[in-house]
Amino acid sequence: MSQSDKNLVLAGIDGSAISAAVADYAAWIANTVGVPLKLLHNLEHREPPAAADLSGNIGLGSREHLLEELTELEAKRSKILLEQGKHMLEAANERAKAAGVEEAILCQRNGSLTETLVEMEEHIRVLVLGVRGEDHQSDDGLGHHIESIIRALHKPILIVNQDFAEPQRIMLAYDGSEAAEKALDYLLTSPLYEGMDCHLVHVTKDDAKADELLENASERLQKAGLNVVTAKLHGDAEQQLLSYQQEQDIQMIVMGSFGHGRLREMLLGSFTLKMLNRASIPLLLLR
Repeated sequence: MSQSDKNLVLAGIDGSAISAAVADYAAWIANTVGVPLKLLHNLEHREPPAAADLSGNIGLGSREHLLEELTELEAKRSKILLEQGKHMLEAANERAKAAGVEEAILCQRNGSLTETLVEMEEHIRVLVLGVRGEDHQSDDGLGHHIESIIRALHKPILIVNQDFAEPQRIMLAYDGSEAAEKALDYLLTSPLYEGMDCHLVHVTKDDAKADELLENASERLQKAGLNVVTAKLHGDAEQQLLSYQQEQDIQMIVMGSFGHGRLREMLLGSFTLKMLNRASIPLLLLR
C-alpha cells in the first residue's frame, strides 16, 4: 500500500493567520499517531467581478476583444493564485518538518472545498481545519464552509481556533447520544489521547441517568489508559461546558456534532455551531 493510500491526517491550508496553527496541530497528530500528513490547498473558482459586470454590457464591436482580455486576465489570476498556494503549502511543510514530520504530502486542488474533502474522505483519519479561512479573517463567526464540511464528512474533524499548544487535559462532552458514543469510541481507540487527563462531563436534568452514563463511560476510558475526571453539571449545556472548560484549564473539547434533527436545530439553534462560535480552544467533532 502506498503512502497516499493509507489513512492520513489532512490539513486544510490557505492564506489565513490560523493556517500556521492548523499545520502545527496536524503535525502533532500525525507524529503521535504515526500516520502520514497531507497538506491541502484548495482553490475555488470565483467569477471575477470585471467579467461578470462587463460581458453582457459591452458593445458588439468591442465585445470579442474585451472578452479575450478578460479571459487572459483570469488565466493570469489563476496562475498567480496557484503560485501563492504553492508557497503556502511550502511554508506549512517547513513548520511540519520543524515539528518532526519527515515529509508531508503536498496537494493542490480546484473546485468546491466540501466536494474535494468528500472525494478524499476514505483516506482521512483526522481532518484539521481553521475555524475561518482567509476570506473571513476579519469576521467573528465561522468560515462559510465549516458547517457543510462537518455535515458532509463522517470522519473526526479538528477545528483550530488558536495557536498550537499540546493538550494535557481534554474534555469529552458526553450525553449518551449516538454522536457522543462515536466521540467516546474515538477516545478509546486513538493513541493520541493515551495518558491524558480526560474530563468526562455531562449536563443533565436527570441525576440518576447521568450517574449511570458517567460511570459506564468512565470505566471504559480508564481501561483505555486515560486519567478520568467526571463532572455532572446542571443548566444551559453550552454555558456550563464552556465555564467548566475555563475553570479546569481544558485545552481541547471532544464532542459529537449535529446530534439532533434539522427541525429541532432550526427551532432551537444548533448546539454544535454555538460551541464552535464561542469556544476559545480547538474542538474535535465526530458524527
